[in-house]
Amino acid sequence: MKRVVSARRQRGFSALMIIAVLLMVGAVVPFAVGLVTSVHDGHARALSFARATQAAQAGLDWGRWRIGNGAAATCSALQSINTLPGTLRPYTVSVRCTLAVSVSEAGVSVSAYRLVATACNQPLAGACPNAASTAADYVERSVGTLVQR
Repeated sequence: MKRVVSARRQRGFSALMIIAVLLMVGAVVPFAVGLVTSVHDGHARALSFARATQAAQAGLDWGRWRIGNGAAATCSALQSINTLPGTLRPYTVSVRCTLAVSVSEAGVSVSAYRLVATACNQPLAGACPNAASTAADYVERSVGTLVQR
């Protein structure tokens, strides 16, 4: 008879241990899910910023090409590009070009242009930056350079 009583006591203890473990797992799972979600959001945001930077760099390359394109060289005050390929497709790039200085060196005219490319994922009226955006996923990057011709 002692063995039967001992087995019954152990069954009750096992049920309490299972309930305790389930409660602990239930308390830890929401914390783990929140931690994984925040880490994922951070990586997604970093990737979006990197893509916006690459889109802005592509805008600078386009501006350099326009300025250095021989006799057809142009410097547009503002030009927006919204046909980027691949993973940059959601981004729009606005390229601003201004004449910084024009000088004559040994009888040859030399001009320096300032290029600023701003890329964003939510353009306002087809151009970046979008100062009116309050969205949490709005991404914007600007890069600039001087080009002489």
